[in-house]
Amino acid sequence: MYLFRLFGTFLLVCASFGVHAADERKPNIVLFLADDLTTRDTGPYGASRVRTPQLDALARESLRFDRAFAASPTCVPSRAALYTGLMPFRNGAHPNHSQCREGVQSLAQHFAAVGYQVVQAGKRHFAPQSVFPWDRIESSEIPEPGFEAKPGLNTDLNVAAVDRWLARRTDSRPLFLIVADHSPHVVWTQRATFDSAEVDVPPDHIDTPDTRRARARYYTDIEKMDRNLASLVASLRRHALWDNTAFLFTSDQGAQWAFSKWTLYDSGIRVPLLVRWPGKTRPGTHTDALVSLVDIVPTLLEGVGVPVPAGLDGESFLGVVLGATVRHRDVVFTTHTGDREWNRSPARSIRTERYKLIVNLAPRIVYTTHMDLAKDHDGGREYWPSWEQAARTDPLAARVLDRYRHHPPEELYDVQLDPYEQHNLAEDSRYTKILADLRTRLAAWREAQGDRISTP
Repeated sequence: MYLFRLFGTFLLVCASFGVHAADERKPNIVLFLADDLTTRDTGPYGASRVRTPQLDALARESLRFDRAFAASPTCVPSRAALYTGLMPFRNGAHPNHSQCREGVQSLAQHFAAVGYQVVQAGKRHFAPQSVFPWDRIESSEIPEPGFEAKPGLNTDLNVAAVDRWLARRTDSRPLFLIVADHSPHVVWTQRATFDSAEVDVPPDHIDTPDTRRARARYYTDIEKMDRNLASLVASLRRHALWDNTAFLFTSDQGAQWAFSKWTLYDSGIRVPLLVRWPGKTRPGTHTDALVSLVDIVPTLLEGVGVPVPAGLDGESFLGVVLGATVRHRDVVFTTHTGDREWNRSPARSIRTERYKLIVNLAPRIVYTTHMDLAKDHDGGREYWPSWEQAARTDPLAARVLDRYRHHPPEELYDVQLDPYEQHNLAEDSRYTKILADLRTRLAAWREAQGDRISTP
């Protein structure tokens, strides 16, 4: 059976390459990257309260990946891994607000070398320029109205600038376009279009009126992202690019909520991934194949008939895209180093289809993030005091805050039975062998990566 599946993959890949040999015009590639979006908060992944009509429509035309994971739950490391095909310790950008090492190559070099015009719009969060020498669509990143003098986190994607650029484009090369949204990263849209009484509150959060008001704003910002996506798709159609374009939608990591961004729980590292590739993907299908965002660069390179450079951490999942196989990785690894002074709790994880091991490298340090510390912007300060107040009298709320602040050395979860990862099995004798196996594999992988950090 294995040899048959392997031979089937070989034939499909050869057929794919044959198409490109007969028609040297390679497909355009467009990657739309949402910012701080929790997977389960979208229509294609089961959300019933959030309105994402464009994502829903895209999913009906795409292959949906149900087990896709970021390399890190923090913006810069996650994006650097996605763009380079190298894990954070190998490209150099493992803490947030850092940059890749000089000499590292990204998709900008890989695809330019085979004839692509590589262009980026919207949120940057990448450096240095030598690693990411793509063209830039100016005015695609603008302040929100009213914040022109000091935009800070009040910044928007301007799809109109992308549309104007496409209208003026005369380059005959195939296009690789990256469009990076700012939504739904905080600060969330001020005026909510959702009734706070109707929002979903995750079971690992503290349900207060302030929490619900904040989630209503978060939902509204997801809706804003969905409108930006719709505008981009309309622009691609208008400029006759849609039918010959491999279109990917994903996010860098989960949203700025407790047990999500800056953590290695699934809410922080599991990301949406929709792939619409005419002639390759079957519309309206889904897969449980375990993939990492670090796999996207080699997958796209192989998909357009280009040899994958040696030494990448990413592994092509083109066989999954073509429907030749339903499996890809046995495990995915994720790393979190920190976010300057706000988050001093580094961690590493290994995840199989069923189990997840998180190793917290500095468990003695009380866990903190922008959510409970930042006072200069929304993203926690508007609801966090209500969590602390609830914890004074409600034992359940007190346990949520205690779990948020104090991380044990090891956490083992059965992610199938416990999707919110609330029941740590690390000290359960029934899971001793599973724990030992995952611990050994994670330690070996860290050594191979050159990851010897054990403190903030």
